[in-house]
Amino acid sequence: MPALRHALAAAGSILVAPLASAEERQVDPLHFFEGRTETQGTVKVMFHKPYRTRSIGAGRIEPDGTLTLVQRVEDEGKPSHERRWRVRRAGPDRFVASMTEAVGPVAIERIGNRYRFRFTMKGNMRAEQILTPQPDGRSARNIMKVKRMGITVATTEGTIRKI
Repeated sequence: MPALRHALAAAGSILVAPLASAEERQVDPLHFFEGRTETQGTVKVMFHKPYRTRSIGAGRIEPDGTLTLVQRVEDEGKPSHERRWRVRRAGPDRFVASMTEAVGPVAIERIGNRYRFRFTMKGNMRAEQILTPQPDGRSARNIMKVKRMGITVATTEGTIRKI
């Protein structure tokens, strides 16, 4: 289940934008991850003790508009490791991404004031992550569920913030 641990820590990951006003809705959500971000949360895996996870991200917007994000992931009781994201806009409310712990592409869509991520992980596990920007414009609530054969086998809850 190491792949599951790593992907659950991904729960602190990509698209967050302040959405309180019409002007803020025009902000490109990829820019939230430009610079430094910190994700903190708790991972609960079926039949295992919950553990804390933390990641520090360094993001930049490439000349073509793609977000490149490198995160140092620190899961309680495990050695740290690196996670890489590349995210590009695919439409007004859609993005496509690659992530080191995903098998295949990561589909991201804006639904109201939230962003939903869907991807497959090793072991034929399906992940769905919801990021909800907070009114302060500098943080987001993160909830992720991982299912295998339709059964939720792990969840993550936490917060992402700009630092």
